[in-house]
Amino acid sequence: MSSNAFMEFLRPHRTVPVTAWSAQSKWDLGFTRVLILWVGLFIFGLGDAFVIQSNIGNGPWSVLAQGISRNLDITMGWSTFGISALVLLGWIPLREKPGFGTISNIIIIALAIEFGVTYIPLQENYFVGILYTLLGIGMVGAASALYITCGLGPGPRDGLMTGIHFKTGIRVGRVRLAIESTVFALGWLLGGTVGLGTLLFAGLIGQSIAVALGVVSRLTSK
Repeated sequence: MSSNAFMEFLRPHRTVPVTAWSAQSKWDLGFTRVLILWVGLFIFGLGDAFVIQSNIGNGPWSVLAQGISRNLDITMGWSTFGISALVLLGWIPLREKPGFGTISNIIIIALAIEFGVTYIPLQENYFVGILYTLLGIGMVGAASALYITCGLGPGPRDGLMTGIHFKTGIRVGRVRLAIESTVFALGWLLGGTVGLGTLLFAGLIGQSIAVALGVVSRLTSK
């Protein structure tokens, strides 16, 4: 493959492609679709764990989860699960309805983070920490493309964002910024790890997901 062809292959995709495993509804289950969903969510959690174990700063939601875990003396997995469950309760006044993917998101990502922070060594080397962060961002991007294209319902955080958008009319980008800024600030105050990894995650995660969606689109297009 030439360099130009390779760059075209990695060209970001701004929309969610329709694939052979895309569902017709949030509860349109099938073995292959559910398997892809669960694999994607598990990789997502492992990617988050790599960022956490980089020890150079977490993404906003992991900053909060880590701050809560330290103050309540619970594991990162349980903290992540609890936050997701509470966010899902926030859907009630917004009249949002969860799907199979929403429930799976809460359970599997928490399990994967718990597994990852248990078995992935916490880094003391700053350079290796940067590599961990970049690997984690790439994994979260690839995993997002897999589970999003299943079409079985958004994760609790994305559903909260879109629910507030539809309820208030405020732009999605502004809603997302407000939510993540609040989550980040609260997590930082609670003692979550903030640093270069936080900046890398914030700056690169959108592009990582867009590139992964583009790869999925080109691999599955006829």
